[in-house]
Amino acid sequence: MAPMLKAATSHWAAQKERGSFVGMKLTAIAVKLLGRRVVTPVIHLIVLYFFATGRQARHNVRHYQRRLAAWSGRTDLFPRSRAVFAQYVAFGECMLDRFDVWRGRLKLSSIDMDDPDGVRDALLSGARGQLLVCTHLGNLDVCRAMAEVGEGVALNVLMHLPKTAHFNRLLGESGDRRLRLMHVGDLDTAAMLDLAQRVDRGEWIAIAGDRVPEHGGRAIDVDFLGAAAAFPQGPWLMAAMLRCPVNVVCCLKHDGRYRIHLRRFDDAATWERGRRDAFIAASISRYAAWLAQHCLAAPLQWFNFHPYWQGTNGASDAR
Repeated sequence: MAPMLKAATSHWAAQKERGSFVGMKLTAIAVKLLGRRVVTPVIHLIVLYFFATGRQARHNVRHYQRRLAAWSGRTDLFPRSRAVFAQYVAFGECMLDRFDVWRGRLKLSSIDMDDPDGVRDALLSGARGQLLVCTHLGNLDVCRAMAEVGEGVALNVLMHLPKTAHFNRLLGESGDRRLRLMHVGDLDTAAMLDLAQRVDRGEWIAIAGDRVPEHGGRAIDVDFLGAAAAFPQGPWLMAAMLRCPVNVVCCLKHDGRYRIHLRRFDDAATWERGRRDAFIAASISRYAAWLAQHCLAAPLQWFNFHPYWQGTNGASDAR
């Protein structure tokens, strides 16, 4: 059911998606027919299974929690006992929220907006498209929420499709045609030309900025929660090629309600070509700092269950 709960012993994209499409489909149907309250205990049992069988993933979560606490100087961020399991439970709640998104129950009225820079106004303006750099912190279906907020603005979502085949199949069955899913591994010259034309027509592009691509994709090490971590250069290289504004976005749950955090981040059209690498390195470092602050705001909503920092592959159990 949850591809990110796979125990990581190699590159995250090489991991096989755990669970089955049938299982996810049955769960979605059960939520629709029986309601969220009835299905919640079942989701918790599923989460308990992944927790019990994912030794390496437990270690990865524990490593993240320790880094965040040490970096922030706060020891009160996580429960005193079963802190790792609490993060799994938070992921289960996020999955239930995803089913609400697929059912069309997550409406604009149920979402708070934190948008001091007016990114939503730009989204609705009909002008040339822009780039949305997303994250695996919080609800991964933020692009669905953005489609609702954008009132029909087309979004081209770039992601690693083979890694989340079951999720994407359910997404495709939801009937929403405002999203166009593209595999990041298919971004050849023709695909980039097509994206450029779409941006010129006012379509937006969403891509995660916190997952290093497989097969030697370009990445850079920056400080993240007090230690070096690899972040992909792909989103920023794309922005440079498209010469478009870059925005960052995450969708976190605060006091039972989702809040979309939008920020104007940079404008690649202003980057000098001879200094592009320096601009990209600076942008990635700022993105990592932005991500760290939002991890601090929602510590249990970090759903990267794979090794993130250098030297974190060691086998170590967690509570």
